[in-house]
This record gives sequence, C-alpha cells and structure tokens, in this order.
Amino acid sequence: MKVDWTKQVVFITGASSGIGRALALELGRRGASLGLLARRAEELLKVAEEVESAGGRALTFPSDVRNAGHLEAAAARIRERWGRIDLLVANSGVGVITPASTLRADEVANVISINTIGVVNSVAAVLPDMLACRSGHLVAISSLAAYRGMPKSAAYSASKAAVSTFFESLRVDLRGTGVDVTIIHPGFIKTPMTAERKGKLLFLMELDDATRRIVRAIERRPRTYAFPWQLAGLVRLLKFMPNALYDRIGANKSFRE
Repeated sequence: MKVDWTKQVVFITGASSGIGRALALELGRRGASLGLLARRAEELLKVAEEVESAGGRALTFPSDVRNAGHLEAAAARIRERWGRIDLLVANSGVGVITPASTLRADEVANVISINTIGVVNSVAAVLPDMLACRSGHLVAISSLAAYRGMPKSAAYSASKAAVSTFFESLRVDLRGTGVDVTIIHPGFIKTPMTAERKGKLLFLMELDDATRRIVRAIERRPRTYAFPWQLAGLVRLLKFMPNALYDRIGANKSFRE
C-alpha cells in the first residue's frame, strides 16, 4: 500500500533513541508530521532537529508514558497543531535483566509500568478521537519475547506479552470502526538496549534494516508482523514445544546478558 507520508500525522513514544528515534527520522525524511515523546528532553530535541532538517515537521513532548495526563495533553497539542492523529506508534520500553535468583518486585513493577501501562496510556490518549473520525492506526512495538517466558527476562517477557494480548483484544473490539491495529514483534536489533549484551544474539539486525521493515509493515497494516523470519519461526516453534523440553533448553540459554 502506497502511503503519502506528507499527509500523515504520527505520534511516536520512546522517540529519543533506538527504534523510536529511527522511525522518527525515517518518517521525517518522508515528510510526515511527528509528535515525539520521550523522557530525555535534550535527546528528543536533537531528534526533532534532525527530522526538520530532513524535511519533516516535529513537536516534542519531554514526558514519561506512565503519566496519562501528559500523554492526553500531548495528543491534544498535536491535534491542535495538525488537526488529527493518523498513526500512533507505541514504542516506549525498557529491558532489564530480571533473574529469579535476584528478583526485585520494584524493578519488575517499573518495567511493566513503562512497557505495558505506558502503552495503555498512549492508546487511551488517541483512540477516542480516532473513533470519532472513524480513521486511524494503532501500532505497538512488542517483541518476539512475548511468545514465551525467556530466560532471565521475566519482567520484559511478561510486559511484552501483555502488550501483545492487549492490542489483540483492541483489534477484535475495533473491527468495523475504521481504526486498524498492528502488533510488531521484532527480534534482536542493534540498539542501546542490546549494545551491552555479552552473549551472541541470534539473527541480530541492523537498525536501518529493521526500521525499513517496520515502516513497510505499517504501510500494509497487517494484524501482526514478526521478524526476522528465521528467529520468528524459531520462537513460534518454541511456543508449541512441550514445557519440560523448553525448560531444559531455556535453562542453558540467556539472551539478556
């Protein structure tokens, strides 16, 4: 599907680094109008400057996705400036090692509140207006880690599984409303989140390649998109693997260190 991005208004959370930053720059080069939200104000401003230098338009909102009021205010400001929001990319997320042997409830709660509740707050800020306009696209950046509980990743896997099932429920509920829902399940991508990993990451992708794939998926509006296909296929196989076998394999693997 060919999309004229110069006519698209996009709200991206987690836009100061990683996938969010890369998507902002790519869509900015294509002429989109972007509302960019992230906690790091200085980094966010740099992204906005790059977007505008590339021919796009940007508004910045230094904030935390856990603050529902700030997200509502940001969405209202975007609509005030450009009239509507066509696309939400709910991308904010953190990934930390959470082995059971050193489990901390506050650390798990922090991951889930950012990765899951932050996505809920993002959707709640844009969905009512999309429904009123009978038009819009909700995109969640989930993870292949959502398919099973990955070793030493209890908080991250749980948060991404919650995001995926939350968006799946939205997708069912929003049939016939004019609002499309897409869940993106990336594998390992070269971002700050993976930069310090010591272990070998299977099918590790360059950020530019991953970004182009995500943009193509957004343009097609599939229900879900998992990539790269090699790792996605492996993870799907693990999903149906007997628990006892999965436990033995998982106990000897860790992609979080």
